[in-house]
Amino acid sequence: MLNLPQPYLLFLGDTTEASYAKTAFGLRDWARDLCVGELSCAGGTVSTGLPRLTPNEACARGARAMVIGVANSGGLILGSWIPSLVDALQAGLDLISGMHAKLEDVPELKTTAAQLGRRLIDVRRPPRNIPIASGRRRTGKRLLTVGTDCAIGKKYTALALTRGFEARGIDVDFRATGQTGILIAGGGIPMDAVVSDFEAGAAEMLSPDAPPGHWDVIEGQGSLFHPAYAAVSLGLLHGSQPDVIVVCHERARASIIGLPEYSLPDIGETIDLTLRLGRLTNPAIRCAGISLNTSGMQEDDARRLLADESARLGLPAADPMRGSEEFERLMDACLA
Repeated sequence: MLNLPQPYLLFLGDTTEASYAKTAFGLRDWARDLCVGELSCAGGTVSTGLPRLTPNEACARGARAMVIGVANSGGLILGSWIPSLVDALQAGLDLISGMHAKLEDVPELKTTAAQLGRRLIDVRRPPRNIPIASGRRRTGKRLLTVGTDCAIGKKYTALALTRGFEARGIDVDFRATGQTGILIAGGGIPMDAVVSDFEAGAAEMLSPDAPPGHWDVIEGQGSLFHPAYAAVSLGLLHGSQPDVIVVCHERARASIIGLPEYSLPDIGETIDLTLRLGRLTNPAIRCAGISLNTSGMQEDDARRLLADESARLGLPAADPMRGSEEFERLMDACLA
């Protein structure tokens, strides 16, 4: 678990693509009480809908840190952001980042923070001494969300299932595997920052032996079909040894995000490949159902799509953000 200064001002940089601001949206949607507002650079067009505040205004409302809410390709801290980040330090805010690039490696930020006694907190740091995976079967139950692509709903689905299980009185933990999930949960392991040889071992650490009735709901990463990120998805699958998977998909997306030449795989193809690869460490792995992102659809159209996909695949299909009876059926299938 991390000791993070809260609440937060969310920094959106100069982002113009909403999918690259998933950290900010994740905090807004799942830790709203920890967010006082947002700040953008010139040219930024994405908004979470939170109040637009300067660092000084955010401090006056109780903020203790500014979180970089952007998750761009490569995890870079852009030069155009530096003045805003320095302003936040000067206003009295610590900085929190989940980027691959480290705050302390930016000379201006390191110098300013040292002069003012402010903290530079990078949450994308795996623990030390991660073991190589043993492949040993562990006690307890595990559910892993997997996806047809990145930024497609794996975290949201895992969080919704965790809350749904809790509402049913089930002993459950959400296991965060990315920077946004770690900020929401207050702890976890950033899987994409782990050396590949230790990826499955990190997943074993994250979901250790547990009582028979306990569930770990593990946030998925990447996609087995992504030409850049399939490795982290595979290591997480093998190390998690999930008893259950839920496949996440966005109905309106046609190609891999940022790679238009790669078509999104079919849901059935995703289920088949995940189960075949997952049987290496858990021969009893099964798919409980589908999580569909139907945002932007009218309620009747969304319900019709969920019914059609459920009939086509022979599995429950739900949009966790809509809830309702479809989501209850999905939870029933997970726990069956």
